[in-house]
Amino acid sequence: MAKRIHSKNSLVTYLLGGFFSLYVLFLYGPMFIIFLLSFQGPTGGMTFPIQEYSLHWFKELFSDNIAADVSGSFQRSIILGLMVMTLTVTISVIAALGFRRNFKGSGIMFYGAIISLIMPGFLISFGMGLILQLLDIESTWYTTALGAQLTWTLPFGLLIMFAVLARFDRSVEEAARDLGATSWQTMRYVVVPLLLPGITGVALFGFTLSYDEIPRTTLVVGDSNTLPMEILAMTNTLTTPSLYAIGTLTTVVSVASITFALFAIKRMQDRLGSSQIASSES
Repeated sequence: MAKRIHSKNSLVTYLLGGFFSLYVLFLYGPMFIIFLLSFQGPTGGMTFPIQEYSLHWFKELFSDNIAADVSGSFQRSIILGLMVMTLTVTISVIAALGFRRNFKGSGIMFYGAIISLIMPGFLISFGMGLILQLLDIESTWYTTALGAQLTWTLPFGLLIMFAVLARFDRSVEEAARDLGATSWQTMRYVVVPLLLPGITGVALFGFTLSYDEIPRTTLVVGDSNTLPMEILAMTNTLTTPSLYAIGTLTTVVSVASITFALFAIKRMQDRLGSSQIASSES
């Protein structure tokens, strides 16, 4: 009887492992293929087999031989992502701290703040584009596109901060005040350091969501494209491995951002643990 149960458990484990392997292959297989084809040589095409490995198409991205503005659009995406990240962190933290106290209409304000998550991004861009046209306001990537992308990143930032503050022990603040700290000192030296891992997560979400955003940016970006918009335009005009090189470059930027965020969170947790040990020993 025990052998039958063990064999059934082993079979289920193998089946689940196989299913998970197929899932990972389906998820990362296309990305791995794009990564390989981005190192295709100058005489190679856009399919296998790879004739020679080269960095030719990466150099081509930032040269004058390519019609697309890859370098400029990449810089704009990075700057716009940093702007969105900064505003998302600032507004999300302030709003989440404000929601810690119940006030009249807080439920309506909360659902109004996150309702844009379920709205199609293209409709938001279309609506903003119509309003800007009626008001005779010029669309640019650093103003109107910034506002459109905040409708996507702010709800995520709010939800993350709400989850972080739900586990926050407010007795720590009371202890700081009992020791003579002012409200500003309590916020600066107690609350913010404890919330830093969550704030880092909000920053990561804000940057990566902005960096890859297309639907909400389409009709409000103006004459200068961001990198996702430039890639979308290139798919209609170019058929070279330059597209694969852009895919590899954007993946490297995203992975680097995630790695940096995880490293920062780990350092914060280590410092917090060390300070707690030091305070307990004293």
